[in-house]
Formats: sequence, C-alpha cells, structure tokens
Amino acid sequence: MLNRNKKHLPKPDIWARPQMKVIFRAELMPGKHREERTFIIEKVLPNGRVILIGFAGEHRESEFEPI
Repeated sequence: MLNRNKKHLPKPDIWARPQMKVIFRAELMPGKHREERTFIIEKVLPNGRVILIGFAGEHRESEFEPI
C-alpha cells in the first residue's frame, strides 16, 4: 500500500553490502595476486563508497573488478 506521507525518491544503486568480498582491479595493485587484492567490506557509506576491513580509506565501485 502506498504511504502518502513519504517522499518518493529513486532507489539508490546499491552495488555493495557489509561483509561482501571485493577485489581491487589488477591495474591498481600491479604485481599482486587476486587473493592479495581481495578485501571485505566493513561499511557502506551513504555516498556509495565503502570502508574495507584492513585497508585504509574510502573506496568507490570503479576501483574494484565487476561482480
């Protein structure tokens, strides 16, 4: 049923979720094997970027291999 009190906003394009494995593109980490470029998402930020477990900084979807 439609709730008329809520604004209808487009659904954000969610490409990641916590505990999901992601793999950095090889050109961003040359000389490293796939296993060394694999990390787990700790948190997905409202802007669509992610924070990884054991790797500093915020990262965007384009840094990773496509799913």
